[in-house]
Amino acid sequence: MQVTFRIHRFDPEKQPVPKMQTFVLDNVKPTDAVLDILHRIKWEQDGSLTFRRSCAHGICGSCGMRVNNRNMLACSTLLQDLNLRKPIKVEPLPGMPPLKDLVVDMTRFYEKYEAVKPYLVAKSVLPEKERHQSNEDAERLIEAAKCILCGCCTAACPSAWTDERFLGPAALLKAYRFIFDTRDEATDERLDIIDSPNGIWRCRTVFNCVEACPKDIDVTGHLSQLKRAAVARQL
Repeated sequence: MQVTFRIHRFDPEKQPVPKMQTFVLDNVKPTDAVLDILHRIKWEQDGSLTFRRSCAHGICGSCGMRVNNRNMLACSTLLQDLNLRKPIKVEPLPGMPPLKDLVVDMTRFYEKYEAVKPYLVAKSVLPEKERHQSNEDAERLIEAAKCILCGCCTAACPSAWTDERFLGPAALLKAYRFIFDTRDEATDERLDIIDSPNGIWRCRTVFNCVEACPKDIDVTGHLSQLKRAAVARQL
């Protein structure tokens, strides 16, 4: 079948204003992913088209972008799941400075991620083997640990759009993963970081992050537990 793609084009060295460019492709299969089409456009029609990608299996999070006004992974989005009666619109993730075409600057995104100390902090004596954790305690972390840092949730968050200081759902979700890890010993340090005007209380419980997450993580539910933990600490 034939499909039409309208793709956001922006090259700051050649054009100060972004534009949408139309590409028409034949011999397309319904099971092709958006990333497959982007590859074909780059290889067959315009080698200057720029976008991020790596694993092509929904693991690395590199190909997060906006397809038909929704944040998603290009590698996991099949044509058969889109409305093919109209041109498929592909744009960079919103709320992040565009660098070129579909590539955005994620520097601030990773700075906020780093701010919540996204690693296990264990100050006690190192055990002979491993730090034990019950199955029940581990189960509480499994869903949050599925985050692949694609940025789709943060780019869908109205609070992140309007306040660049807000940590954002991805960083807060990572904070959840360690705050509720029974092996970690930096709970109060992380709660100090997120229990702030630019932290968890900037979340308005809009649920955009849940809708945008390609891993179906209940991001808002996890952030609500962080709010309860922050309040419980004060009590």
